Amino acid sequence: MSTRVRSEWAEHARVVLDHAGHHKARARTALIDLLAGQPCALTALEIEDRLRERDQRVGRASIYRILELLGEHGLVARLELGDSTTRYELIDPAGEHHHHLLCDSCGTVVPFHDRDLERAIEHLSRRLEFRTDDHEVVLHGACRGCQN
Repeated sequence: MSTRVRSEWAEHARVVLDHAGHHKARARTALIDLLAGQPCALTALEIEDRLRERDQRVGRASIYRILELLGEHGLVARLELGDSTTRYELIDPAGEHHHHLLCDSCGTVVPFHDRDLERAIEHLSRRLEFRTDDHEVVLHGACRGCQN
């Protein structure tokens, strides 16, 4: 997701929450701004740490409540990548998405886009006469640093 799209996501999130009757709140604004600047999914603890680095103290319970609210409004998705850690990632209103490489040694998550993979999934769905509404691809292995 490009920087422009992430900025648009932040504005979209504010509008959605405003229209749903949620008043602007300092903690929610800080979390939305943080998420809009991230290239990939984060855990709630990573969110807490990054907010603290910005001198924006938001309690862990508040972070979870805000993430739940964003999820209820289709603004973030919970990702379970198979490492028993829940991560949260923006949902692009235009439907763009990416997949993930997960290092099983250090836990590094790397986002990737692959148009050929998307075409293969579309082809497979047609061949099996299956309507695919959503999908997530996670490739497990070892990052460059852990291979050495």
